Amino acid sequence: MRNLVKLIACIFIYLVVQSCEEEPRMDYIDTNGEAPAQVSNIVVENTPGGAILKYKLNKDVNLAYVKAVYEITPGVLKESKSSIYSDTLKLEGFGNTQEHEVKVYSVGRNEKVSQPVIVKVKPLIPPVTLAYDDLSIETAFGGVRVRIKNQLKANLAIVIDADTAGKGVLRPLQTFYTAVDSGTFTVRGLSSKDMQFSVYLRDRWGNKSLAVVKNLTPLFEKSVPKPFAMYQLPTDQPALSGSYALTNMWDGVASAAIYASRNNTPMPQWFTVDLKIPVVLSRMKAHQRVQNFTYNYSCVKAFELWGSNNPASDGSWEGWSLIGKFNSFKPSGTPLGTLTAEDIAYGYRDGEDFEMPDTPPAYRYVRFKTTETWMLGANQVTISELSFWGEF
Repeated sequence: MRNLVKLIACIFIYLVVQSCEEEPRMDYIDTNGEAPAQVSNIVVENTPGGAILKYKLNKDVNLAYVKAVYEITPGVLKESKSSIYSDTLKLEGFGNTQEHEVKVYSVGRNEKVSQPVIVKVKPLIPPVTLAYDDLSIETAFGGVRVRIKNQLKANLAIVIDADTAGKGVLRPLQTFYTAVDSGTFTVRGLSSKDMQFSVYLRDRWGNKSLAVVKNLTPLFEKSVPKPFAMYQLPTDQPALSGSYALTNMWDGVASAAIYASRNNTPMPQWFTVDLKIPVVLSRMKAHQRVQNFTYNYSCVKAFELWGSNNPASDGSWEGWSLIGKFNSFKPSGTPLGTLTAEDIAYGYRDGEDFEMPDTPPAYRYVRFKTTETWMLGANQVTISELSFWGEF
């Protein structure tokens, strides 16, 4: 009797489970059905380099999505699509303010396309042109410096060409990518001779600005030879351990071998470097910690550089002169924890350049004072490599 009850219970459970199973979904698409009706009541809002179209959807159950087709330049077509859950299409990629024709289609689930609704758009000045108005190029130590304002934070390429051979031919020198609202970008390693430079902007659709062309002579400088020497003063922040010594910052390579101060030490904190010879500093390069730490954690965000030829032995600031205050720059402008290839290249692989704001006296001893790290409250400082340039 007990076995019979168990059998009946099992059968009952099986039937309940079977009845609860979801029936497989069957989407029926009528391949012979007509194309859906057009959208209506289209309203155009022109934007920098584009436009926004708002419209009224039809009630055709066969409608899958709406698309706009338009030319951003002659012969170059672009599409913008929007689902049935939206009534807006965003158009972008125009490189001028001329009137452009846009065809708006309704597309069915069977991919049949309605007759187009034709509208006219007249984009506002595109970001690549707006940014050009504040684009400049000037001399720098060992190279040239480009300044840009990009108020719309558009994704732009800054293309720098130069006639380095002196044959009247501009050739690619370097390209920077950025989406920050303003910034400076510097090309280094050039001879101190007069040459022609060109800089222009390009957006991701291939639109280009006019070029700023100038003849410039990079300022002379030379690299301060490594290795430097440690000069530990009583108030300097000690390294976390021998594996994270100051000497890792002048081993000649940006790598996993870094300087790291002790954990849970307050800001500001500083260390001292002996350059071994008095140097009129022109610039300094700092490499942040390796990729996953770049622009994060204990990497330096703000610092001061001080110089002296006769530091006080008690570690005080007597005998020190402020050379400059500096801030780390993140090319992408993305939030903390987000890294782009350009960020990694600039902050870690190639290193950040910091040019002295004025020409200082010749100093043998340099004090690096960190005032802020990229993660507030990190209470530690990490640096992969330091290099200095100037006259000596």
